[in-house]
Amino acid sequence: MAVSGIHFGTDGWRGVIAADFTFAAVRLVAGAIARQVLATAVTGPHPTVLVGYDTRFLSKEFAEAAARVLQGQGLQVRLGSTFVGSPLLSYAVVQAGAEGGVMITASHNPPQYNGMKFKSRHGGSASLEFTRGVEREIRALQAPGAGPLPESDDALPEFDPRPAHRIRMKELADLPRIAAAPLEVFIDPMYGAGQGYLSGILRALRLRATELHAEVNPAFGGHPPEPLARHLTELSRAVTDHPYSGAGTLRVGLAFDGDADRLAAVDEQGRYVNSHQIFALLLKHLFVHRGMTGRVVKAFSTGQMVDKLADAYGLPLTITPIGFKYIAEEMLKRDVLIGGEESGGVAIRGHIPERDATLAALLLLEYVATDQKPLGALMAELEKEFGPHRYERVDVPLGSLEATEALVKGVAEDPPDALKGVKVVRVEDLDGVKMHCADGSWLLLRRSGTEPVLRIYAEGPSEERVAELLKWGIRRAKRAEA
Repeated sequence: MAVSGIHFGTDGWRGVIAADFTFAAVRLVAGAIARQVLATAVTGPHPTVLVGYDTRFLSKEFAEAAARVLQGQGLQVRLGSTFVGSPLLSYAVVQAGAEGGVMITASHNPPQYNGMKFKSRHGGSASLEFTRGVEREIRALQAPGAGPLPESDDALPEFDPRPAHRIRMKELADLPRIAAAPLEVFIDPMYGAGQGYLSGILRALRLRATELHAEVNPAFGGHPPEPLARHLTELSRAVTDHPYSGAGTLRVGLAFDGDADRLAAVDEQGRYVNSHQIFALLLKHLFVHRGMTGRVVKAFSTGQMVDKLADAYGLPLTITPIGFKYIAEEMLKRDVLIGGEESGGVAIRGHIPERDATLAALLLLEYVATDQKPLGALMAELEKEFGPHRYERVDVPLGSLEATEALVKGVAEDPPDALKGVKVVRVEDLDGVKMHCADGSWLLLRRSGTEPVLRIYAEGPSEERVAELLKWGIRRAKRAEA
């Protein structure tokens, strides 16, 4: 079973369909996961593993192949009855008392990718120790003399995680408050697994909820199902151009990534509200309106406004490497109020230690309903109090993971004295290399854990400053290619 190049990055393994992500590779990884589960299980000699899948090309078929290998190793396996978002699978693992869950998804990656995530028994991403164990088992299964993996042809029991998750949303979000507000919500699931779900919750509250791109399209409209501003022009137009239903209507646009664990938003004027701003808005809402306190945890690439809010509210702050598994580890160890990352994932105390975009969306709507103000006005208030924070990220293909690693290492070993005329005052290397400037701006260079690209992140007090920083990073990347 010679399959090469399988590596678990920040959140599972991903590869190009038919080139790297094949049925043989899926079966191999499923077998390795089964062996690692059996070696570490605490729920009994025949632990249960749930298998879910998203709307990508062949995701259901890959899920069935994985499930049969898992079942063939002696695990009790249940297969999702339909596509669902990753957070629903994570919560179902906890609800079922299962040992873990396998999710077939490549999240926000381009359409040609698919992947596998493993969710642990607490509902969060698998630990680094577990994924390293899976990689060891992969090598063992590929060693000379290793026999074929047995597969079961027994019936695969199915499960539907949606009803229990909807009940949990009612417990965690103030749905009556949301229902009483003059809200009109536009939702872009980006052809992904979130289609029909949040809109169903809102329509049950008798709110107007309009969905875009709510059908299965494995090409995702020609771009990655990642809720970035450049991918949400149709959502922005829908929010601003749709006829108003009445005076005082509060319009909000919401967008999910391919497996519905990441959230972005559009305000009433069609302006993009990024993940850093959503994180800050939710933190303010939980502290000011709900009176909740606790530790704030953010990933290394997340903006500085979260730091300022935590400091103003007297809340301890922890910064982790990039990857939600690190945030999940903090949530399992400490009293964490909220944890979030740059890519749009947020986790809230009282739920699973994992990002859940549906819960984040409902809490954002709860904030709008509580203050009876448009989302743009809430954002303006936040910036008036803590200052403007502009942010952008670009990805530059570099051909190989090794090339991106060499570039980042080179900058870390010899960082510039200044970036576009502003002195570099501090350099951090927690995950990649992050250069802080005297004006409060920063630039982070980091290799992707899932694609052969250099990720370039920048934050500053103006869009012009952010553009300058990104331009510096792009030029450095092009120099490395030359």
